[in-house]
Amino acid sequence: MLIYFAGLIAGLILLVFSADRFVFGTAAIARNLGVPPLIVGLTIVGFGTSTPEILVSAIASWQGNPGLAVGNALGSNIANIGLILGCTALIMPIAVHSGTLRRELPILLLTSLACYGLSLYAGLNRIDALVMVAGLIVFMAWLTETAIHHRRDPLNAEIEKEVPQAIPTSMALLWFIIGLVGLLLSSHLLVWAAVRIAKDLGVSDLIIGLTVVALGTSLPELATSIAGVLRKEDDLVIGNIIGSNMFNLLAVYSIAGIIHPGPLEHSVLTRDFPWMIGFTSALFLVAFQVRSKKRISRLEGGLLLSGYCGYQALLYQSTL
Repeated sequence: MLIYFAGLIAGLILLVFSADRFVFGTAAIARNLGVPPLIVGLTIVGFGTSTPEILVSAIASWQGNPGLAVGNALGSNIANIGLILGCTALIMPIAVHSGTLRRELPILLLTSLACYGLSLYAGLNRIDALVMVAGLIVFMAWLTETAIHHRRDPLNAEIEKEVPQAIPTSMALLWFIIGLVGLLLSSHLLVWAAVRIAKDLGVSDLIIGLTVVALGTSLPELATSIAGVLRKEDDLVIGNIIGSNMFNLLAVYSIAGIIHPGPLEHSVLTRDFPWMIGFTSALFLVAFQVRSKKRISRLEGGLLLSGYCGYQALLYQSTL
């Protein structure tokens, strides 16, 4: 068991480092090719930060563990709002100025409901998964169009400061390759360790995906969000969470249906999806009240974090 936990920790550390270098290299290459910063931030960086989850889910599904893939996608979305946004707002109240984000939030809520609806009757099959992938393509096209026509959005200035500048293309390409290779290796190691731990503890792959794997892949975003809000980049913090959740649904969740289609565990439909939609609805309601009260307060952050802790307690109770 100690070997498996060591493998899990090593996999997570390598995954975090590789993801950071992969996103850095990809963003620098795009910037050197003349792609506007807002497009880089909304699409390329957004997709890049979800690459670890995509690879983990793909490998888990390929090896016959789709529960780990599903748990990774839904658990990461719950952690992004409950844990990351909750902790960040506790440290520093978060303001939302960007009109782009206000347009994205209803789309995220509708996408969550649509993915739930597609999964209700026949589980996760290839047709449903391909519909989600088509939705991802439409969403990225919409983001690109939005970035082109809304260059004065406050989010643009925050992304401009974060996108790598003056990085030689050769160096950017080297980091891209190192990051990609590291992601592949760490994803294999993480899935192997997580599956072995699940078997030894006698719990389902789904529970491991919802807890250990989802939490591990979300911790880097927690550090990034706290650093962002301390730098007064509030819109970027919210934007990263919305983008990550969209990619988790349309790319990560759909992977299981493409590679290993089949029925979902009953608890996914009766427990995990409703909790995820509940957290997404809470973010929607809180963010659209920000205009009148200026920011997401510490109290609201505390409520989100309490909800996340309650969900984790429910998962623990289900394993007894």
